[in-house]
Amino acid sequence: MNPYTLGPVAAILDAAYAVVQHLASLLEPLFPVAAAGAAIVVITLLVRSALIPVGVSQARAEVDRRRLAPLISQLRQKHAKNPERMQRELMALYAAEKTSPFAGFLPLLIQVPIVSLVYGLFTQLHVNGHSNGLLEQTVFGVPLGTSLMSVFGSGAGLQQMIVFGVLLASIAAVATLSRRFLAPLPPVALPGTPAAPAAATVPGAESLTRILSYLPYLTVLFAAFVPLAATIYLALTTLWSFVERLILRRRMAG
Repeated sequence: MNPYTLGPVAAILDAAYAVVQHLASLLEPLFPVAAAGAAIVVITLLVRSALIPVGVSQARAEVDRRRLAPLISQLRQKHAKNPERMQRELMALYAAEKTSPFAGFLPLLIQVPIVSLVYGLFTQLHVNGHSNGLLEQTVFGVPLGTSLMSVFGSGAGLQQMIVFGVLLASIAAVATLSRRFLAPLPPVALPGTPAAPAAATVPGAESLTRILSYLPYLTVLFAAFVPLAATIYLALTTLWSFVERLILRRRMAG
């Protein structure tokens, strides 16, 4: 079953289709060779602007995890032989501090339906019963419904490779900057509380941390399989996320 043909989903997809088409028409005089792409950029900026409070919440959750790390380590050591007691104490600590171990995951979850919506707009031949005119839109001559993998399969020209190459290179560059400037901060040692053990002292933690640091590069791999429209969205939202997190971390973490 195609989820994009279901009633509510089809209606939402159709509404998004109308918005992109209208924006593309407005922007066409300014961007004659990339009007639909410019519309996606505008929509991405609007969506990310609306999600700024969520980004602030994510940054605050990171600060809370760093601040509570020594206390959590102490509880784990104290109740190592009683997992149920340890879990209760951990939940009580989170409740007292008005935070949650799952705080900060909301931005990741919100991105899923947005990317799915963009993906549907540029992969479906029909939207809510009518033909999908967005598939005919191009950015510098590259159809927005084309993916890098389909470009390889069709033996397309240099122009299409350049467009995808620039976008994927920008995502990879941001991933590299994220690894360098947004690496996990060391736990804060509270007065009178033993510091949490460093990653290097925990068996396997150093290797796990190194592996996790490469996760941002998965976005590059994912972007190679989605339509150009979604690749544009991913490139811009990845850059936005990096700049936002960098600014918030410096302001909150000190």
